[in-house]
Amino acid sequence: MNGIFRPIIFVTGGAIIALELLASRIMTPYFGVSLYIWTGILSITLIALALGYYGGGLLARHVVRRRLAGDELVSLFLVMPALASLALAFACLVYPWAFYAFAAVQLVVGSFAACLLLLFVPLITTSAMNPLLVAIENAAPVAGSAREAVGDAGAGRVLFVSTAGSVAGVLVTAFALIPHLSNYSSTLLIGAVLGAISAGAPFLLHQATRHRRLVSAVGGAGLAACLGLLAAADHWLGVAGTIVRNDQVWRIERTYSSLFSAVKVLHAAPVGAPERFTRYFYQDGIVQNRVDDKGVSQTLFTYALEAIAMGYRPSAKSALMLGLGAGIVPMRLAERGVAVEIVEINPASWLAAKTHFGFKPELFSNHLDDARSFVRGCDRRPIDQRHDIVLVDLFQGDGTPEYLITRGFFADLKRCLKPGGIAVFNTFADLGELRAYAHLLATLKAEYATVMLFRGDAPAGSQINSFLLATNGPTGRVTSFNVPNLPSHLEADMNWALGRPRLIDHSDLAGGRIVTDAANFLPAENARIYMAYRRSALRAFPRPFLVN
Repeated sequence: MNGIFRPIIFVTGGAIIALELLASRIMTPYFGVSLYIWTGILSITLIALALGYYGGGLLARHVVRRRLAGDELVSLFLVMPALASLALAFACLVYPWAFYAFAAVQLVVGSFAACLLLLFVPLITTSAMNPLLVAIENAAPVAGSAREAVGDAGAGRVLFVSTAGSVAGVLVTAFALIPHLSNYSSTLLIGAVLGAISAGAPFLLHQATRHRRLVSAVGGAGLAACLGLLAAADHWLGVAGTIVRNDQVWRIERTYSSLFSAVKVLHAAPVGAPERFTRYFYQDGIVQNRVDDKGVSQTLFTYALEAIAMGYRPSAKSALMLGLGAGIVPMRLAERGVAVEIVEINPASWLAAKTHFGFKPELFSNHLDDARSFVRGCDRRPIDQRHDIVLVDLFQGDGTPEYLITRGFFADLKRCLKPGGIAVFNTFADLGELRAYAHLLATLKAEYATVMLFRGDAPAGSQINSFLLATNGPTGRVTSFNVPNLPSHLEADMNWALGRPRLIDHSDLAGGRIVTDAANFLPAENARIYMAYRRSALRAFPRPFLVN
Protein backbone atom coordinates (compact mmCIF):
# COMPACT_ATOMS: atom_id res chain seq x y z
CA MET A 1 0.00 0.00 0.00
CA ASN A 2 1.21 3.51 -0.78
CA GLY A 3 2.51 5.26 2.33
CA ILE A 4 0.41 8.42 1.93
CA PHE A 5 -2.97 6.87 2.66
CA ARG A 6 -2.71 6.56 6.42
CA PRO A 7 -1.45 10.13 6.93
CA ILE A 8 -4.42 11.27 4.85
CA ILE A 9 -6.89 9.32 6.99
CA PHE A 10 -5.21 10.80 10.07
CA VAL A 11 -5.78 14.33 8.79
CA THR A 12 -9.38 13.71 7.71
CA GLY A 13 -10.13 12.13 11.09
CA GLY A 14 -8.92 15.35 12.67
CA ALA A 15 -11.04 17.40 10.28
CA ILE A 16 -14.19 15.51 11.31
CA ILE A 17 -13.88 16.32 15.00
CA ALA A 18 -12.65 19.87 14.30
CA LEU A 19 -15.77 20.61 12.28
CA GLU A 20 -17.99 19.25 15.07
CA LEU A 21 -16.30 21.53 17.61
CA LEU A 22 -16.52 24.57 15.37
CA ALA A 23 -20.15 23.94 14.41
CA SER A 24 -21.48 24.61 17.91
CA ARG A 25 -19.55 27.87 18.15
CA ILE A 26 -20.62 28.98 14.68
CA MET A 27 -24.28 28.29 15.46
CA THR A 28 -24.46 29.77 18.98
CA PRO A 29 -25.06 33.44 17.98
CA TYR A 30 -27.98 32.33 15.80
CA PHE A 31 -29.52 29.48 17.78
CA GLY A 32 -28.12 29.67 21.31
CA VAL A 33 -26.89 26.75 23.40
CA SER A 34 -30.07 25.02 24.56
CA LEU A 35 -30.63 21.29 24.85
CA TYR A 36 -32.60 21.29 21.60
CA ILE A 37 -29.76 22.91 19.69
CA TRP A 38 -27.24 20.33 20.90
CA THR A 39 -29.70 17.59 20.00
CA GLY A 40 -29.68 18.89 16.43
CA ILE A 41 -25.89 19.10 16.22
CA LEU A 42 -25.31 15.61 17.60
CA SER A 43 -28.14 14.00 15.63
CA ILE A 44 -27.03 15.37 12.27
CA THR A 45 -23.39 14.55 13.04
CA LEU A 46 -24.15 10.92 13.88
CA ILE A 47 -26.49 10.49 10.91
CA ALA A 48 -23.86 11.91 8.56
CA LEU A 49 -21.13 9.67 9.96
CA ALA A 50 -23.35 6.59 9.75
CA LEU A 51 -24.29 7.35 6.15
CA GLY A 52 -20.66 8.02 5.29
CA TYR A 53 -19.44 4.72 6.72
CA TYR A 54 -22.28 2.81 5.05
CA GLY A 55 -21.98 4.64 1.73
CA GLY A 56 -18.22 4.20 1.64
CA GLY A 57 -18.67 0.48 2.15
CA LEU A 58 -21.25 0.29 -0.66
CA LEU A 59 -18.92 2.13 -3.04
CA ALA A 60 -16.03 -0.15 -2.16
CA ARG A 61 -18.08 -3.30 -2.76
CA HIS A 62 -19.43 -1.95 -6.06
CA VAL A 63 -15.95 -1.15 -7.37
CA VAL A 64 -14.47 -4.46 -6.27
CA ARG A 65 -17.27 -6.38 -7.98
CA ARG A 66 -16.43 -4.57 -11.23
CA ARG A 67 -12.81 -5.73 -10.83
CA LEU A 68 -11.51 -2.16 -11.05
CA ALA A 69 -10.31 -2.09 -7.46
CA GLY A 70 -6.91 -0.47 -7.89
CA ASP A 71 -7.58 2.71 -9.86
CA GLU A 72 -11.21 3.25 -8.90
CA LEU A 73 -10.79 2.77 -5.14
CA VAL A 74 -7.80 5.08 -4.94
CA SER A 75 -9.50 7.76 -7.01
CA LEU A 76 -12.67 7.59 -4.89
CA PHE A 77 -10.60 7.75 -1.71
CA LEU A 78 -8.61 10.80 -2.87
CA VAL A 79 -11.57 12.76 -4.25
CA MET A 80 -13.52 12.66 -0.98
CA PRO A 81 -11.48 15.44 0.73
CA ALA A 82 -12.02 17.59 -2.36
CA LEU A 83 -15.79 17.14 -2.15
CA ALA A 84 -15.69 18.03 1.54
CA SER A 85 -13.62 21.11 0.71
CA LEU A 86 -16.10 22.31 -1.90
CA ALA A 87 -19.01 21.68 0.49
CA LEU A 88 -17.32 23.74 3.21
CA ALA A 89 -16.64 26.58 0.79
CA PHE A 90 -20.30 26.58 -0.26
CA ALA A 91 -21.47 26.47 3.38
CA CYS A 92 -19.27 29.43 4.33
CA LEU A 93 -20.46 31.27 1.23
CA VAL A 94 -24.13 31.09 2.24
CA TYR A 95 -24.48 30.35 5.97
CA PRO A 96 -24.17 33.97 7.22
CA TRP A 97 -27.44 34.65 5.39
CA ALA A 98 -29.02 31.21 5.61
CA PHE A 99 -28.55 30.76 9.38
CA TYR A 100 -30.13 34.14 10.02
CA ALA A 101 -33.16 33.12 7.95
CA PHE A 102 -33.33 29.65 9.56
CA ALA A 103 -33.30 31.12 13.07
CA ALA A 104 -35.98 33.65 12.20
CA VAL A 105 -38.34 30.86 11.12
CA GLN A 106 -37.98 28.38 14.00
CA LEU A 107 -34.96 27.74 16.19
CA VAL A 108 -35.18 23.96 16.56
CA VAL A 109 -35.99 23.23 12.92
CA GLY A 110 -33.57 25.96 11.90
CA SER A 111 -30.72 24.43 13.90
CA PHE A 112 -31.25 21.07 12.18
CA ALA A 113 -31.24 22.80 8.80
CA ALA A 114 -28.08 24.69 9.76
CA CYS A 115 -26.33 21.45 10.72
CA LEU A 116 -27.33 19.92 7.41
CA LEU A 117 -25.85 22.86 5.51
CA LEU A 118 -22.64 23.08 7.51
CA LEU A 119 -21.78 19.49 8.38
CA PHE A 120 -23.72 16.94 6.37
CA VAL A 121 -21.71 16.64 3.15
CA PRO A 122 -18.24 17.17 4.71
CA LEU A 123 -18.86 14.52 7.37
CA ILE A 124 -20.35 12.01 4.91
CA THR A 125 -17.44 12.33 2.49
CA THR A 126 -14.65 12.22 5.07
CA SER A 127 -16.17 9.31 7.00
CA ALA A 128 -16.65 7.36 3.73
CA MET A 129 -12.87 7.33 3.41
CA ASN A 130 -12.48 4.78 6.22
CA PRO A 131 -14.20 1.83 4.49
CA LEU A 132 -12.61 2.86 1.19
CA LEU A 133 -9.16 2.64 2.75
CA VAL A 134 -9.94 -0.78 4.19
CA ALA A 135 -10.88 -1.90 0.66
CA ILE A 136 -7.69 -0.40 -0.77
CA GLU A 137 -5.55 -2.26 1.74
CA ASN A 138 -7.26 -5.54 0.94
CA ALA A 139 -7.13 -4.96 -2.81
CA ALA A 140 -3.35 -4.65 -2.65
CA PRO A 141 -2.21 -6.40 0.56
CA VAL A 142 1.35 -5.88 1.64
CA ALA A 143 3.65 -8.80 2.30
CA GLY A 144 2.75 -10.72 5.44
CA SER A 145 -0.75 -9.24 5.71
CA ALA A 146 -2.74 -12.24 4.49
CA ARG A 147 -3.49 -13.40 8.03
CA GLU A 148 -4.74 -9.95 8.96
CA ALA A 149 -6.99 -9.84 5.90
CA VAL A 150 -9.03 -12.83 7.08
CA GLY A 151 -9.46 -11.23 10.52
CA ASP A 152 -10.70 -7.64 10.69
CA ALA A 153 -9.56 -6.94 7.11
CA GLY A 154 -7.45 -4.08 8.43
CA ALA A 155 -10.47 -2.12 9.70
CA GLY A 156 -9.07 -1.90 13.22
CA ARG A 157 -5.85 -0.35 11.98
CA VAL A 158 -7.69 2.20 9.81
CA LEU A 159 -10.06 3.19 12.63
CA PHE A 160 -7.11 3.51 15.02
CA VAL A 161 -5.34 5.96 12.70
CA SER A 162 -8.54 7.92 12.05
CA THR A 163 -9.36 8.13 15.76
CA ALA A 164 -5.81 9.19 16.59
CA GLY A 165 -6.27 11.95 14.02
CA SER A 166 -9.49 12.98 15.77
CA VAL A 167 -7.59 13.34 19.04
CA ALA A 168 -5.05 15.53 17.30
CA GLY A 169 -7.91 17.47 15.71
CA VAL A 170 -9.40 18.24 19.13
CA LEU A 171 -6.09 19.57 20.40
CA VAL A 172 -5.28 21.63 17.32
CA THR A 173 -8.78 23.12 17.18
CA ALA A 174 -8.96 23.92 20.89
CA PHE A 175 -5.49 25.32 21.38
CA ALA A 176 -4.52 26.70 17.96
CA LEU A 177 -7.56 27.52 15.83
CA ILE A 178 -10.21 28.75 18.29
CA PRO A 179 -8.02 31.09 20.37
CA HIS A 180 -6.34 32.69 17.35
CA LEU A 181 -8.77 32.58 14.42
CA SER A 182 -12.44 33.24 13.92
CA ASN A 183 -14.62 30.17 13.56
CA TYR A 184 -15.43 31.27 10.01
CA SER A 185 -11.73 31.40 9.11
CA SER A 186 -11.00 28.12 10.89
CA THR A 187 -13.67 26.32 8.89
CA LEU A 188 -12.30 27.65 5.61
CA LEU A 189 -8.77 26.72 6.66
CA ILE A 190 -9.88 23.14 7.27
CA GLY A 191 -11.55 23.16 3.85
CA ALA A 192 -8.34 24.44 2.27
CA VAL A 193 -6.32 21.62 3.88
CA LEU A 194 -8.78 19.03 2.59
CA GLY A 195 -8.66 20.54 -0.90
CA ALA A 196 -4.86 20.56 -0.84
CA ILE A 197 -4.84 16.84 0.00
CA SER A 198 -6.85 15.97 -3.09
CA ALA A 199 -4.91 18.42 -5.25
CA GLY A 200 -1.47 17.09 -4.33
CA ALA A 201 -1.84 13.48 -3.22
CA PRO A 202 -2.49 11.97 -6.71
CA PHE A 203 1.01 13.07 -7.78
CA LEU A 204 2.61 11.41 -4.74
CA LEU A 205 1.39 7.92 -5.63
CA HIS A 206 3.96 5.32 -6.63
CA GLN A 207 1.83 4.53 -9.64
CA ALA A 208 -0.32 7.05 -11.53
CA THR A 209 -4.07 6.44 -11.70
CA ARG A 210 -6.30 7.12 -14.67
CA HIS A 211 -8.22 9.86 -12.83
CA ARG A 212 -5.23 11.59 -11.32
CA ARG A 213 -5.71 14.90 -13.12
CA LEU A 214 -9.45 15.01 -12.50
CA VAL A 215 -9.07 14.33 -8.77
CA SER A 216 -6.34 16.96 -8.53
CA ALA A 217 -8.47 19.50 -10.40
CA VAL A 218 -11.43 18.98 -8.05
CA GLY A 219 -9.10 19.35 -5.07
CA GLY A 220 -7.59 22.48 -6.56
CA ALA A 221 -11.05 23.95 -7.03
CA GLY A 222 -11.88 23.32 -3.38
CA LEU A 223 -8.56 24.78 -2.27
CA ALA A 224 -9.01 27.89 -4.41
CA ALA A 225 -12.60 28.41 -3.25
CA CYS A 226 -11.68 28.19 0.44
CA LEU A 227 -8.61 30.41 0.14
CA GLY A 228 -10.52 32.93 -1.96
CA LEU A 229 -13.29 33.22 0.62
CA LEU A 230 -10.70 33.39 3.38
CA ALA A 231 -8.94 36.30 1.70
CA ALA A 232 -12.19 38.17 1.03
CA ALA A 233 -13.95 37.25 4.29
CA ASP A 234 -14.40 40.74 5.74
CA HIS A 235 -15.72 42.17 2.49
CA TRP A 236 -17.98 39.20 1.78
CA LEU A 237 -19.44 39.26 5.28
CA GLY A 238 -19.91 43.01 5.21
CA VAL A 239 -17.78 43.86 8.24
CA ALA A 240 -14.85 45.50 6.48
CA GLY A 241 -16.17 49.00 7.12
CA THR A 242 -19.32 50.46 8.61
CA ILE A 243 -22.96 49.37 8.43
CA VAL A 244 -25.89 51.79 8.48
CA ARG A 245 -28.98 50.39 10.18
CA ASN A 246 -31.92 52.20 11.80
CA ASP A 247 -30.18 55.57 11.40
CA GLN A 248 -27.13 54.24 13.25
CA VAL A 249 -23.64 53.75 11.87
CA TRP A 250 -22.27 50.44 13.16
CA ARG A 251 -18.83 48.91 13.14
CA ILE A 252 -16.82 46.27 15.00
CA GLU A 253 -14.04 47.88 17.02
CA ARG A 254 -12.38 44.62 18.02
CA THR A 255 -13.02 40.89 18.30
CA TYR A 256 -11.44 38.83 21.07
CA SER A 257 -11.43 35.05 20.64
CA SER A 258 -10.93 32.44 23.34
CA LEU A 259 -11.68 28.81 24.15
CA PHE A 260 -14.93 29.87 25.79
CA SER A 261 -16.62 32.41 23.56
CA ALA A 262 -15.77 35.33 21.34
CA VAL A 263 -16.30 38.86 22.63
CA LYS A 264 -16.98 41.60 20.11
CA VAL A 265 -16.80 45.29 20.93
CA LEU A 266 -19.39 47.07 18.80
CA HIS A 267 -19.55 50.78 18.12
CA ALA A 268 -22.74 52.57 17.05
CA ALA A 269 -23.38 56.29 16.52
CA PRO A 270 -26.27 58.28 15.05
CA VAL A 271 -25.86 59.22 11.40
CA GLY A 272 -24.17 62.63 11.32
CA ALA A 273 -23.22 62.58 15.02
CA PRO A 274 -20.23 60.25 15.43
CA GLU A 275 -19.28 61.82 18.76
CA ARG A 276 -22.49 60.50 20.40
CA PHE A 277 -21.62 56.84 20.20
CA THR A 278 -22.57 53.77 22.20
CA ARG A 279 -20.13 50.94 22.77
CA TYR A 280 -21.44 47.38 23.25
CA PHE A 281 -19.94 44.36 24.99
CA TYR A 282 -21.34 41.72 22.62
CA GLN A 283 -20.87 38.04 23.35
CA ASP A 284 -22.33 35.18 21.29
CA GLY A 285 -25.07 37.38 19.87
CA ILE A 286 -26.14 38.81 23.26
CA VAL A 287 -25.34 42.25 24.76
CA GLN A 288 -23.70 41.93 28.18
CA ASN A 289 -23.31 45.68 28.74
CA ARG A 290 -23.17 48.98 26.91
CA VAL A 291 -21.68 52.39 27.66
CA ASP A 292 -22.09 55.86 26.18
CA ASP A 293 -19.34 58.04 24.72
CA LYS A 294 -18.31 59.09 28.26
CA GLY A 295 -17.92 55.48 29.42
CA VAL A 296 -21.10 55.54 31.52
CA SER A 297 -23.05 52.28 31.57
CA GLN A 298 -26.50 52.38 30.02
CA THR A 299 -27.54 49.01 31.42
CA LEU A 300 -29.88 48.68 34.40
CA PHE A 301 -28.31 45.67 36.08
CA THR A 302 -25.01 47.55 36.48
CA TYR A 303 -26.64 49.90 38.95
CA ALA A 304 -29.17 47.47 40.43
CA LEU A 305 -26.52 45.04 41.66
CA GLU A 306 -24.55 47.85 43.26
CA ALA A 307 -27.67 49.44 44.77
CA ILE A 308 -28.90 46.23 46.39
CA ALA A 309 -25.47 45.23 47.67
CA MET A 310 -24.59 48.59 49.18
CA GLY A 311 -28.15 49.31 50.28
CA TYR A 312 -28.27 46.25 52.51
CA ARG A 313 -24.59 46.26 53.49
CA PRO A 314 -23.58 49.96 53.44
CA SER A 315 -20.50 49.32 55.59
CA ALA A 316 -19.18 46.50 53.37
CA LYS A 317 -15.41 46.42 53.02
CA SER A 318 -14.96 43.49 50.67
CA ALA A 319 -16.85 41.88 47.79
CA LEU A 320 -16.47 38.87 45.53
CA MET A 321 -17.60 39.37 41.91
CA LEU A 322 -18.38 36.19 39.96
CA GLY A 323 -18.43 37.15 36.28
CA LEU A 324 -16.59 40.19 35.00
CA GLY A 325 -18.54 41.25 31.93
CA ALA A 326 -17.38 44.74 30.97
CA GLY A 327 -15.93 45.27 34.46
CA ILE A 328 -18.16 48.23 35.33
CA VAL A 329 -19.74 46.85 38.52
CA PRO A 330 -16.41 46.18 40.28
CA MET A 331 -15.10 49.58 39.17
CA ARG A 332 -18.08 51.32 40.79
CA LEU A 333 -17.63 49.31 44.00
CA ALA A 334 -13.94 50.23 44.07
CA GLU A 335 -14.93 53.91 43.88
CA ARG A 336 -16.87 53.33 47.11
CA GLY A 337 -13.78 51.95 48.80
CA VAL A 338 -14.78 48.28 48.58
CA ALA A 339 -11.97 45.76 47.99
CA VAL A 340 -13.20 43.53 45.17
CA GLU A 341 -12.02 40.05 44.22
CA ILE A 342 -13.05 39.01 40.69
CA VAL A 343 -13.47 35.57 39.12
CA GLU A 344 -13.90 35.27 35.34
CA ILE A 345 -13.18 32.21 33.19
CA ASN A 346 -13.03 33.89 29.77
CA PRO A 347 -9.72 35.64 29.02
CA ALA A 348 -11.44 37.54 26.20
CA SER A 349 -13.60 39.33 28.79
CA TRP A 350 -10.56 40.62 30.67
CA LEU A 351 -9.01 42.01 27.48
CA ALA A 352 -12.20 43.64 26.21
CA ALA A 353 -13.05 45.16 29.60
CA LYS A 354 -9.57 46.63 30.04
CA THR A 355 -9.12 47.93 26.50
CA HIS A 356 -12.56 49.36 25.78
CA PHE A 357 -14.62 49.78 28.97
CA GLY A 358 -12.28 51.48 31.42
CA PHE A 359 -11.64 48.46 33.62
CA LYS A 360 -8.42 48.76 35.65
CA PRO A 361 -7.26 45.26 36.65
CA GLU A 362 -4.54 46.59 38.94
CA LEU A 363 -7.21 47.74 41.40
CA PHE A 364 -8.49 44.23 42.06
CA SER A 365 -7.55 40.70 43.03
CA ASN A 366 -8.19 38.85 39.79
CA HIS A 367 -8.68 35.13 39.08
CA LEU A 368 -8.91 33.50 35.65
CA ASP A 369 -10.96 30.58 36.91
CA ASP A 370 -14.28 28.78 36.78
CA ALA A 371 -16.70 30.18 39.36
CA ARG A 372 -17.72 26.72 40.56
CA SER A 373 -14.14 25.61 41.11
CA PHE A 374 -13.27 28.88 42.85
CA VAL A 375 -16.11 28.88 45.38
CA ARG A 376 -15.32 25.30 46.38
CA GLY A 377 -12.15 26.63 47.94
CA CYS A 378 -13.86 29.27 50.07
CA ASP A 379 -14.27 26.93 53.05
CA ARG A 380 -10.47 26.82 53.38
CA ARG A 381 -10.28 30.57 53.90
CA PRO A 382 -10.15 32.16 57.34
CA ILE A 383 -13.31 34.06 58.21
CA ASP A 384 -11.59 37.44 57.92
CA GLN A 385 -10.58 36.65 54.31
CA ARG A 386 -14.16 36.00 53.24
CA HIS A 387 -16.49 38.67 51.94
CA ASP A 388 -19.29 40.93 53.07
CA ILE A 389 -20.91 40.70 49.64
CA VAL A 390 -20.89 38.20 46.77
CA LEU A 391 -22.20 39.48 43.43
CA VAL A 392 -23.20 36.81 40.93
CA ASP A 393 -23.47 37.81 37.27
CA LEU A 394 -22.77 34.58 35.45
CA PHE A 395 -24.15 34.54 31.94
CA GLN A 396 -22.95 32.49 29.00
CA GLY A 397 -24.93 32.00 25.84
CA ASP A 398 -28.58 32.61 26.69
CA GLY A 399 -28.44 32.33 30.47
CA THR A 400 -26.57 31.10 33.51
CA PRO A 401 -24.90 27.70 32.96
CA GLU A 402 -26.99 25.06 34.72
CA TYR A 403 -24.14 23.74 36.86
CA LEU A 404 -24.06 27.18 38.51
CA ILE A 405 -27.70 26.91 39.61
CA THR A 406 -27.51 23.91 41.94
CA ARG A 407 -27.77 23.46 45.68
CA GLY A 408 -24.13 22.41 45.79
CA PHE A 409 -23.02 25.65 44.16
CA PHE A 410 -25.14 27.79 46.49
CA ALA A 411 -23.79 25.87 49.52
CA ASP A 412 -20.21 26.56 48.42
CA LEU A 413 -21.09 30.17 47.70
CA LYS A 414 -22.39 30.57 51.25
CA ARG A 415 -18.93 29.70 52.57
CA CYS A 416 -17.45 32.65 50.67
CA LEU A 417 -19.43 35.05 52.92
CA LYS A 418 -18.59 36.40 56.31
CA PRO A 419 -21.26 35.86 58.99
CA GLY A 420 -24.22 38.03 58.03
CA GLY A 421 -22.93 38.54 54.49
CA ILE A 422 -25.24 38.71 51.46
CA ALA A 423 -25.24 37.24 47.96
CA VAL A 424 -26.82 39.31 45.19
CA PHE A 425 -27.77 37.69 41.88
CA ASN A 426 -28.50 39.07 38.43
CA THR A 427 -30.94 36.58 36.92
CA PHE A 428 -33.17 36.32 33.89
CA ALA A 429 -36.87 35.53 34.22
CA ASP A 430 -39.46 34.60 31.64
CA LEU A 431 -42.80 35.53 33.18
CA GLY A 432 -44.51 33.07 30.89
CA GLU A 433 -42.45 30.20 32.35
CA LEU A 434 -42.53 30.90 36.09
CA ARG A 435 -42.09 27.27 37.05
CA ALA A 436 -38.55 27.31 35.68
CA TYR A 437 -37.77 30.36 37.83
CA ALA A 438 -39.39 28.65 40.82
CA HIS A 439 -36.70 25.94 40.60
CA LEU A 440 -34.03 28.61 41.11
CA LEU A 441 -35.91 30.09 44.08
CA ALA A 442 -36.50 26.71 45.69
CA THR A 443 -32.83 25.81 45.33
CA LEU A 444 -31.72 29.10 46.88
CA LYS A 445 -34.18 28.71 49.76
CA ALA A 446 -32.73 25.28 50.51
CA GLU A 447 -29.44 26.96 51.53
CA TYR A 448 -30.41 30.49 52.64
CA ALA A 449 -32.88 31.44 55.33
CA THR A 450 -33.88 34.64 53.56
CA VAL A 451 -34.32 35.20 49.83
CA MET A 452 -35.62 38.53 48.51
CA LEU A 453 -36.85 39.28 45.00
CA PHE A 454 -36.46 42.65 43.27
CA ARG A 455 -38.62 42.96 40.19
CA GLY A 456 -41.40 45.27 39.12
CA ASP A 457 -44.70 44.28 37.56
CA ALA A 458 -44.60 43.26 33.91
CA PRO A 459 -47.01 41.63 31.46
CA ALA A 460 -47.17 37.85 31.37
CA GLY A 461 -44.66 36.48 28.92
CA SER A 462 -42.15 39.31 29.45
CA GLN A 463 -38.47 38.40 29.57
CA ILE A 464 -36.78 40.61 32.14
CA ASN A 465 -33.87 40.89 34.53
CA SER A 466 -34.78 39.93 38.08
CA PHE A 467 -32.52 40.53 41.06
CA LEU A 468 -32.21 38.31 44.12
CA LEU A 469 -30.67 38.75 47.55
CA ALA A 470 -29.88 35.69 49.65
CA THR A 471 -28.55 35.66 53.22
CA ASN A 472 -28.53 33.73 56.47
CA GLY A 473 -28.11 36.98 58.38
CA PRO A 474 -30.35 39.98 59.00
CA THR A 475 -31.57 41.96 56.01
CA GLY A 476 -32.66 45.19 57.66
CA ARG A 477 -34.85 47.69 55.85
CA VAL A 478 -33.82 50.00 53.03
CA THR A 479 -36.09 52.96 52.43
CA SER A 480 -34.16 54.28 49.44
CA PHE A 481 -31.19 53.16 47.37
CA ASN A 482 -28.22 55.42 46.86
CA VAL A 483 -26.94 55.07 43.29
CA PRO A 484 -24.33 57.71 42.47
CA ASN A 485 -24.29 59.02 38.91
CA LEU A 486 -27.30 57.01 37.81
CA PRO A 487 -28.23 58.10 34.25
CA SER A 488 -31.47 60.02 34.38
CA HIS A 489 -33.15 57.84 31.75
CA LEU A 490 -32.67 54.80 34.02
CA GLU A 491 -34.28 56.32 37.10
CA ALA A 492 -37.75 55.04 36.25
CA ASP A 493 -36.41 51.57 35.51
CA MET A 494 -34.49 51.55 38.78
CA ASN A 495 -37.59 52.52 40.74
CA TRP A 496 -39.51 49.83 38.88
CA ALA A 497 -36.92 47.13 39.64
CA LEU A 498 -36.12 47.99 43.26
CA GLY A 499 -39.22 49.83 44.41
CA ARG A 500 -41.02 46.86 45.94
CA PRO A 501 -38.60 44.26 47.30
CA ARG A 502 -40.36 41.29 48.82
CA LEU A 503 -39.48 38.12 50.65
CA ILE A 504 -39.91 34.89 48.73
CA ASP A 505 -42.85 32.90 50.08
CA HIS A 506 -44.59 29.64 49.29
CA SER A 507 -46.53 31.12 46.37
CA ASP A 508 -43.24 31.92 44.59
CA LEU A 509 -42.05 28.36 45.11
CA ALA A 510 -45.10 26.69 43.55
CA GLY A 511 -43.93 23.88 41.29
CA GLY A 512 -40.30 24.55 42.16
CA ARG A 513 -37.92 21.67 42.84
CA ILE A 514 -34.47 21.75 44.35
CA VAL A 515 -31.77 21.39 41.70
CA THR A 516 -28.79 19.24 42.66
CA ASP A 517 -25.60 18.28 40.89
CA ALA A 518 -26.83 14.68 40.74
CA ALA A 519 -30.27 15.60 39.37
CA ASN A 520 -30.05 18.72 37.25
CA PHE A 521 -33.18 18.95 35.11
CA LEU A 522 -32.72 22.60 34.15
CA PRO A 523 -31.44 22.05 30.58
CA ALA A 524 -34.83 20.67 29.56
CA GLU A 525 -36.77 23.20 31.66
CA ASN A 526 -34.89 26.20 30.31
CA ALA A 527 -34.70 25.19 26.65
CA ARG A 528 -37.91 26.96 25.60
CA ILE A 529 -36.98 30.09 27.59
CA TYR A 530 -33.55 30.30 26.03
CA MET A 531 -34.96 29.87 22.55
CA ALA A 532 -37.56 32.60 23.11
CA TYR A 533 -34.87 34.96 24.38
CA ARG A 534 -32.61 34.17 21.44
CA ARG A 535 -35.43 34.91 19.00
CA SER A 536 -36.01 38.32 20.62
CA ALA A 537 -32.30 39.18 20.53
CA LEU A 538 -31.60 37.92 17.02
CA ARG A 539 -32.73 41.02 15.12
CA ALA A 540 -31.40 43.63 17.54
CA PHE A 541 -28.08 44.03 15.71
CA PRO A 542 -26.85 43.93 12.11
CA ARG A 543 -26.72 40.44 10.68
CA PRO A 544 -22.96 40.43 9.86
CA PHE A 545 -22.10 40.79 13.57
CA LEU A 546 -23.50 37.31 14.25
CA VAL A 547 -20.76 35.65 12.21
CA ASN A 548 -18.01 34.61 14.58
